Amino acid sequence: MVLYTSPFPNSFLSVLHSFSWGLIFPCYWLADRLVASFVPTTYEKRQRADDPCYFHALCIIITTPIYLALLVASLPFALIGFLLWSPLQSARRPYVYSRLEDKSHANGAALLTEWKAAGTGKSFCFGSANVCLLPDSLARFNNVFNTQARAKEIGRRIRNGASRPQIKIYIDSPTNTSISAASFSSLVSPQGGDNTNRTVNVGMKRTTSMEYKGDNSGSNNSEDAREDKAGVGEPNEGEENSCIVRINGEENGLMSDAEADTVNGQPNASSPAEQSPDGDAENSKTPNHKQKEGDSGSLDSYTASRESLVKVRIGDGTVDQSTVNNKLLYKASIMKKTSVRKKKHTDETFDHEISAFFPANLDFLCLQEVFDKRAAEKLKEQLHHYFEYIVYDVGVYSCHGCCSFKFVNSGLLFASRYPVMDAAYHCYPNGRGTDSLASKGALFLKVQVGSTPQDQRIVGYVSCTHLQALAGDTTVRCEQLDMLQDWLSEFRKSTSSSSTANPEELVAFDVICGDLNFDNCSSEDKLEQQHSLFTHYKDPCRIGPGEDKPWAIGTLLDPEGLYDEEVCTPDNLQKALESEEGRKGYLVYPTSKNHSSSQKGRKASLKGNGRRIDYMLYTEEGLYLEWKVEVEEFSFITQLAGLTDHLPVAMRLMVSTGEDDP
Repeated sequence: MVLYTSPFPNSFLSVLHSFSWGLIFPCYWLADRLVASFVPTTYEKRQRADDPCYFHALCIIITTPIYLALLVASLPFALIGFLLWSPLQSARRPYVYSRLEDKSHANGAALLTEWKAAGTGKSFCFGSANVCLLPDSLARFNNVFNTQARAKEIGRRIRNGASRPQIKIYIDSPTNTSISAASFSSLVSPQGGDNTNRTVNVGMKRTTSMEYKGDNSGSNNSEDAREDKAGVGEPNEGEENSCIVRINGEENGLMSDAEADTVNGQPNASSPAEQSPDGDAENSKTPNHKQKEGDSGSLDSYTASRESLVKVRIGDGTVDQSTVNNKLLYKASIMKKTSVRKKKHTDETFDHEISAFFPANLDFLCLQEVFDKRAAEKLKEQLHHYFEYIVYDVGVYSCHGCCSFKFVNSGLLFASRYPVMDAAYHCYPNGRGTDSLASKGALFLKVQVGSTPQDQRIVGYVSCTHLQALAGDTTVRCEQLDMLQDWLSEFRKSTSSSSTANPEELVAFDVICGDLNFDNCSSEDKLEQQHSLFTHYKDPCRIGPGEDKPWAIGTLLDPEGLYDEEVCTPDNLQKALESEEGRKGYLVYPTSKNHSSSQKGRKASLKGNGRRIDYMLYTEEGLYLEWKVEVEEFSFITQLAGLTDHLPVAMRLMVSTGEDDP
């Protein structure tokens, strides 16, 4: 299958489309600004409350007649542009495939050589987020604004979080494997040029933060990274850029914050040269971009919380300092944690956490509601610092391909570190209400993740979707789930080049990500909760229909509280969601016909931890028979605090080959 690198089959149609959109855009922009001026966010309301001169009201009085006059003047040109634009959509392709042009940062082909499926398994990390990148006037109804600046900031935060080195802490204590143990005795610091083990005695505080100082350009194939990988003595595949820290179970003295900030006598002070390479870029104008105490998820910050940088495992061997990357500088301070990172449920087979950062070494990213085309371009440019392959501008416009007229695309975007082999898009034909104006649908992708010693391709399937949003449309969503399964089955059959007798490809995973717009606890969503999709695909957060696991939390934030001090930064939002009181205050909770319409009363009485409408599903069906797929960890991510009204989610899958796996 040929991947489409441009929206139109020839340059003439592309030029004609650009000309028609140029005629439409002034009218579109003026209408957007006019409506936006009358839909303030809670952040703007708070700012205006402190304005004794009513300056903003005066600006609206002056600018509204100007906007209206210009809007009326631009309407004839917009009409001519629309008459050209609409028929062109019949020739438009359903997506645009973008590959990183800078070959010095491209490493997708190199990743394919890392896993040969000979005796070892490999983990793959998937992320999904609804980023609410609508036209600014529409985004304000979700209490977010400045779509263009948010798009750039979202891209920066994602790639900054994903490009961090992966930190693992091994605990030697045979009786306590919790990160919140009573004390820690030694933290190996990878600083210094010699191979002598250096330990730092630390006391107990709330969280652990680790500061990474080094190249954070997002490139995954730098010379340093290759040398580091070579110096760790053949680590497990899929654990590149890892730093291993060993914690013993002995009792030790305390260390002050000031002492913790100094390792081996070197104070931790950042010079201008140590700042992010994007430090000279234009400042975003969204309210949460201002660096605050604890805002480790903000742009240009390399400070990470313990939840996102530390992976807790039991280690019964020693960690030699020579296996640690000595080219990176880390600052580590251990703090006490009350938290969900600890496995409170002993029957759980994988780690789960609320993290202030996207997982390190994120392999695949599925985004929803990237509706604004200018914002999509800005987001793509930022994501290309880390992801080599991106599929964006997915969907159809006008009356092409769907029953009703479509004003915007599907809003889906897919980014990958691994090469994309095939892609297909289908539009849901049964959208209702305002959802029918967008070409919501499903994007299916086939990626190559490795090859066997016999030159068989190892592939995986990733599906990204966004279902009907309006409450009460349960039958519409169930029909869309039916279509999703049928389309995915057809896509796998049409793109498979294997047969049972002669397997040219080995399927490692099949994952579905997206905003399904129903939760597993609401009484109104019972029909979706019992859909056959959940008999074929597993939800790591789900026990059964109507019941989530105790550690699972909602992914839909209460829009009214997005800019509260308690949740406006990644660290603050993380801390708030770790408590039941914080979740009740800042998450939207399931609805029930048996309770009053008061949301506050409903939150106090209903079970669950909020409406979890963003899903990550995986299946063991249709994979290579000798392999096994297991969830290694699942995360709810707060790094996009203040930028969207959804919590991103991430899942790491371990594909075990069954051949001498540890």
